[in-house]
Parts: sequence; C-alpha cells; structure tokens
Amino acid sequence: MDIKKFSYLFDPYEQLVREADRAFQEIKEKYPEYVKCKIQCSDCCYAIFGLFLIEAFFLRYDFENLDKGIKEKALERAKQADEELGKIQKRLKDFKDDPHMLNYILARGRIRCPLLSEENKCILYPYRPITCRVYGVPILIRGNLRVCYKSGFKKGEKYTAYNLDNTYKELYSLSKELIKVAGAKDDSNASLMISVSKAISTPMEKIAIGDVF
Repeated sequence: MDIKKFSYLFDPYEQLVREADRAFQEIKEKYPEYVKCKIQCSDCCYAIFGLFLIEAFFLRYDFENLDKGIKEKALERAKQADEELGKIQKRLKDFKDDPHMLNYILARGRIRCPLLSEENKCILYPYRPITCRVYGVPILIRGNLRVCYKSGFKKGEKYTAYNLDNTYKELYSLSKELIKVAGAKDDSNASLMISVSKAISTPMEKIAIGDVF
C-alpha cells in the first residue's frame, strides 16, 4: 500500500493528538490532587470504546512497525478480545430499544485491550488513541460529563473538561477524507467505530474504506 498518498492526513490527525495531550496536562495542573494516572494503572485499558477509521488506520500503521513477537502476542490477545466483545454485543441486542441499558452495559463492560502487555504497559503508548490520552480527566461526551472512578473527580460536580464530542467531529471528517483518498465512492462508512482488536488485525487497505467486518 502506498502510504505516501495518505501522508497529508498525518498533520491534522497529529494536531488533534497534541491538543488532547495539552488539554490533559492543563486539567492535571488545575486539579493535581484529582488526577491519579500513573505507570501501570491500566483501568482505561479495559474500557469498551471504538476508533474512527482515521485512528484505526494510523494505529495499524504504527502496529506494523513493532517487533514480530510482540505483534503475534497482541494478535492472540485481539482474538480473545473479539470473543468477549461478541458476547457483549449479543447482550446489547436484547436491549436495542433501551438506550439507558445499552449505555449501562457498555460502561460496565470490561475487555482487556490487546495492546496491554503482560507487564501492564501499552505496547503502542506513544501512538495510543485520543480516548486513551484523556481517560483520567473529566470529558464531555454526548453532552454528558464523565470521570474516571479511580480519580478524585466526582460525578455531579463541575470541572474543566475535555470536549470529546468536538474531537469526534474532527475524526469523522478525517475519516471521510481517508475513504475518499482510498478511492471508495461511498463515504458512509466514515461513521464506523471499530475496536482496537479489529484495527490491529485488519489490513490498512480495508480499514481505509471501512471494510472491517
């Protein structure tokens, strides 16, 4: 795959990453006693969330540069993660008309990220998704404030928060552009959200057009 034709998408994506890192640091400095993130604190590595195609594309690109042995172990963990996610998806079908229960099940679901090593460290930490980068501080998603239960932040209180909704809009736009550059005529797949396990086990060519299932 000729990665060069996608290279102009690197800068806007990396800008979003830098903005997320900067926001995390600013919130940490404002509430130093509340942010509890530290090395090998891996609670966020069990949360269920999806990646936009643009995130999955770059994650897959960086995954390919890892040592063969590290990749093989991660892909084995990805298979296990997919199996566990499949079980949760079956449960979700029983509550497809109940948004409250859908959110509850997803929020309570726990699946080990395949990028989390046996030493409880992310094997792609410098290239981790934006959701991972802002997990330990208050975030706004779908207009609601969410906080990490291990932090000192409390639900119902008001804090400076990172607006993940705005970032999602940008990631969606970049995903549409990715599909366009890949040569697909239909960009409806730009709204797809895929798991980390799918991202690292799917060829980049298929990720670029949203052919991930």
